[in-house]
Amino acid sequence: MNREVGAAPGIVAEAHRLVGAARAALASEPRPRALLADCASRLDQPLRVALAGSLKAGKSTLLNSLVGQDIAPTDATECTRVVTWYRYGSTPSVTAHAPDGARANVAVRRGSGTHGLTFDLDRLRWNAPAAREVDHLEVEWPAAALAHTTIIDTPGTSSLSREVSQRTARLLTPGVDVEQAEENIAIPGADAVVYLLRRLDAADVRFLERVGAAPGASDLSGPLGVVGVVSRADEIGAGRIDALHSARDVATRFAGELERTGLCQAVIPVAGLLAYAAATLRQQEYAAFEALAGVPVDELSTALLSADRFARPDIALPVAPETRSQLAERFGLFGIRMAVTLIRLGVRDSATLAAELTNRSGVDELRSVLDVQFGQRADQLKAHSALTALARVLTAYRGSEADALLPRVRTLLADVHGFVELRLLGRLRTDELALPPADLAELHRIIGGSGIAPHLRLGLPVEAAPSVQRAEALAAVRKWRARARHPLADQFTATACLTAARSAEGTLELLPE
Repeated sequence: MNREVGAAPGIVAEAHRLVGAARAALASEPRPRALLADCASRLDQPLRVALAGSLKAGKSTLLNSLVGQDIAPTDATECTRVVTWYRYGSTPSVTAHAPDGARANVAVRRGSGTHGLTFDLDRLRWNAPAAREVDHLEVEWPAAALAHTTIIDTPGTSSLSREVSQRTARLLTPGVDVEQAEENIAIPGADAVVYLLRRLDAADVRFLERVGAAPGASDLSGPLGVVGVVSRADEIGAGRIDALHSARDVATRFAGELERTGLCQAVIPVAGLLAYAAATLRQQEYAAFEALAGVPVDELSTALLSADRFARPDIALPVAPETRSQLAERFGLFGIRMAVTLIRLGVRDSATLAAELTNRSGVDELRSVLDVQFGQRADQLKAHSALTALARVLTAYRGSEADALLPRVRTLLADVHGFVELRLLGRLRTDELALPPADLAELHRIIGGSGIAPHLRLGLPVEAAPSVQRAEALAAVRKWRARARHPLADQFTATACLTAARSAEGTLELLPE
């Protein structure tokens, strides 16, 4: 991972030190001891990214497409009813955990044809005398995408069962009222959130507001990283070939409507079903698309009026009805139309078709945003989660030597430059700065909006000489400090310009003399 400009030197080490001091001071208190132990361990673990959204928003399908493997159950009904943690492991395994710590191995069943995995929770054998309720599942899988990121799949926020929805709320927005009973204090389980939207209603806005801030406690905010995804984007345009263009317009509208949350650093349209199907494209599927590409356009368009019509045995097409049904289930009508169009335009092999479909699904853009916003700032996000959790515990359990730690924790949460950059990146998507467009683009880049490597912040090629980078960084420091002192600059603009100047100074510190 790149060295980070925005983090104070040793921010993770400083978080470890503070958590360790708090653990020593509160060693006799069982509840804070357990919470602080989790704080300490998560600093050394991979970044935790939660997938959240309303019922049937496509979270499990998106997870499969991001990982590039079929590891999360997907179904026409509500399939994610418990919080499920996907971690890297050398061998595949699924374990059920009960609230009291009991565990049980979960049988994994793989369906035939296009039907994916099923986790069988009906016949669990607990390592305890009696049956238990499942609190959460842990899936270990040898997938490269999980090596540095733990992905948490959550139940729908608008589940048919209130208790099922509450499982997501407890993970991402646990109660933080400092007046509540001490035994109810809890801390968010994720460092960053990908929130899936099919439509943007009041329930979505309320949930995002709860994710981003604790009521009445500005220093106890939620995850710094929140990215929105317009999921199942191919369905917005009824599966038409221009469906993703329509979805992008919807994403722009959603981003505008999210102004009053000020949370989402981006809103990206993604066709998760197509992305996963492209990542696992089979040669026989390419052959079927190639055969369909030879059918006259009007004739094939008529057959693709609906998925049921496309799979009907009495429709004369050069592909067996069973294969057509599988294509419709795996790729959707949009994916079929896109694949056939690409072959007609000259794609001649399955690898090229898979790459083109992946690119058009929107998942590559999402991966890029997640890398810039989450992956490259993993230490900052983990440190922020640990310090936020520490602040909650110290606020709730007063009266020990640990009280003296709280001012330092709050100072770090307020002043660490990486945190400031992330908050500003979120505001820049919704608040207007009184700067020319070229300067806005430069400011966005300087504070890490396109990546945190020095050459990316400075807008230079990776091979640029250190002397060139130093000159550019020094010029940026001078420019943004001068802009911050402009007599007509409002408070927000002046603060943003000072943030850019500090980012440029941090870049300068990383470059060799």
